[in-house]
Amino acid sequence: MVKICCIGAGYVGGPTMAMIALKCPDIEVVVVDISKPRIAAWNSDELPIYEPGLDEVVKKCRGKNLFFSTEVEKHVAEADIVFVSVNTPTKTRGLGAGKAADLTYWESAARMIADVSKSDKIVVEKSTVPVKTAEAIEKILTHNNKGINFQILSNPEFLAEGTAIEDLEKPDRVLIGGRTTPEGQKAVAALKAVYAHWVPEDRIITTNLWSAELSKLAANAFLAQRISSINAMSALCESTGADVSEVAYAVGKDSRIGPKFLNASVGFGGSCFQKDILNLVYICECNGLPEVAHYWKQVVSINDYQKTRFVKRVVSSMFNTVSGKKIAILGFAFKKDTGDTRETPAIDVCHGLLGDKAQLSIYDPQVTEDQIKRDLAMNKFDWDHPQHLQPQSPTAFKQVSVVWDAYEACKDAHGICIITEWDEFKKLDYQKLYDNMQKPAFLFDGRNVLNVEEMRKIGFVVYSIGKPLDPWVKDLQVSI
Repeated sequence: MVKICCIGAGYVGGPTMAMIALKCPDIEVVVVDISKPRIAAWNSDELPIYEPGLDEVVKKCRGKNLFFSTEVEKHVAEADIVFVSVNTPTKTRGLGAGKAADLTYWESAARMIADVSKSDKIVVEKSTVPVKTAEAIEKILTHNNKGINFQILSNPEFLAEGTAIEDLEKPDRVLIGGRTTPEGQKAVAALKAVYAHWVPEDRIITTNLWSAELSKLAANAFLAQRISSINAMSALCESTGADVSEVAYAVGKDSRIGPKFLNASVGFGGSCFQKDILNLVYICECNGLPEVAHYWKQVVSINDYQKTRFVKRVVSSMFNTVSGKKIAILGFAFKKDTGDTRETPAIDVCHGLLGDKAQLSIYDPQVTEDQIKRDLAMNKFDWDHPQHLQPQSPTAFKQVSVVWDAYEACKDAHGICIITEWDEFKKLDYQKLYDNMQKPAFLFDGRNVLNVEEMRKIGFVVYSIGKPLDPWVKDLQVSI
């Protein structure tokens, strides 16, 4: 039996290994992590992450050929293939702070693999890493290997949270990068054989190591660029009376462009987009390409601008102040169908409103009060570092309350901000919400999930990203 071990039981490692175990019953898969609470959660009925369909996959395989353990060294030593899916956070200090990837965890994992290995191994980069990381890892392994042969492969993940299980079961492509040597190609073939259990061969792409490493950064940069492009257009639409949804539909009908990732919003979030683009910026700068670096940095700048613009619109619409006013925040996760709050635009929106002394009442169906208050108390980029796990003082934000019901969040509120596109927000009784709010009642749709005209008929003063402005908002608007 082939044995696979994955170091890291997070959003990537857990679901990916669960799918491999499901599709490859002849392979033993062990997911290891130093976090005892995380492993305990994977072995319980309450998994540590929310992802539609994940629960069923894990329960079908767990205890048969899928195992979760804190015995990291034991299972790494026994494995034939070791996936490394550890954090690669943005550096918060030192050279490249605020842009470069911090490879501390990756280096530590590589040294541990070299120390405990007693047989040849294929080591697979599953984390998103800078180009040429494999070369550095290879040096660590080969200088500590006691005659053991290691082959390094790059196998980046292309999962979208909320659809990760579907993405794993029917991927657009599986990318495997390896050395062009005979040994390297043999390792590529071995990993390809694992995915071939369920992925059509024409969807398994093999490249050299550097192309595979760069492809992941490039893919995320291109996707984020599309979002920033349509968000930039949304600002122009508001100024001219155009409707961004109509513009996006017309543009997306061009077969060269297509309709995906053209939904205007309050901004993108998640663990990858901003982090990967900043990493790409840093790599470009290090390779003497300042113009290219500046180009990609603008994608992040537009995203920051969109969040700031949304906050300014809220404040200016409500008589240029939200001080002491209750604002309901509907949605805190960075997108629907996930409990992930990493780089969610809700953090910046909340900070902006709190800066003007608003009273916030926050509701999200999948994010806990502890998580929300931790996120609001953290410095930028801290979410991917160990201190993210430390509890914050409950008195850190006296202006914030977290509730578990949308109607409670909106009761007696002056305004509602929709930040996450949860399906339930489309189905709420907005007449009931309106009746229980302060008047005038403001509705700020940061995801364009509601019918603007229907909301105005109820009586709301409505602002929806990239839509023609409410006459009320237009009359009150300041320079944005």
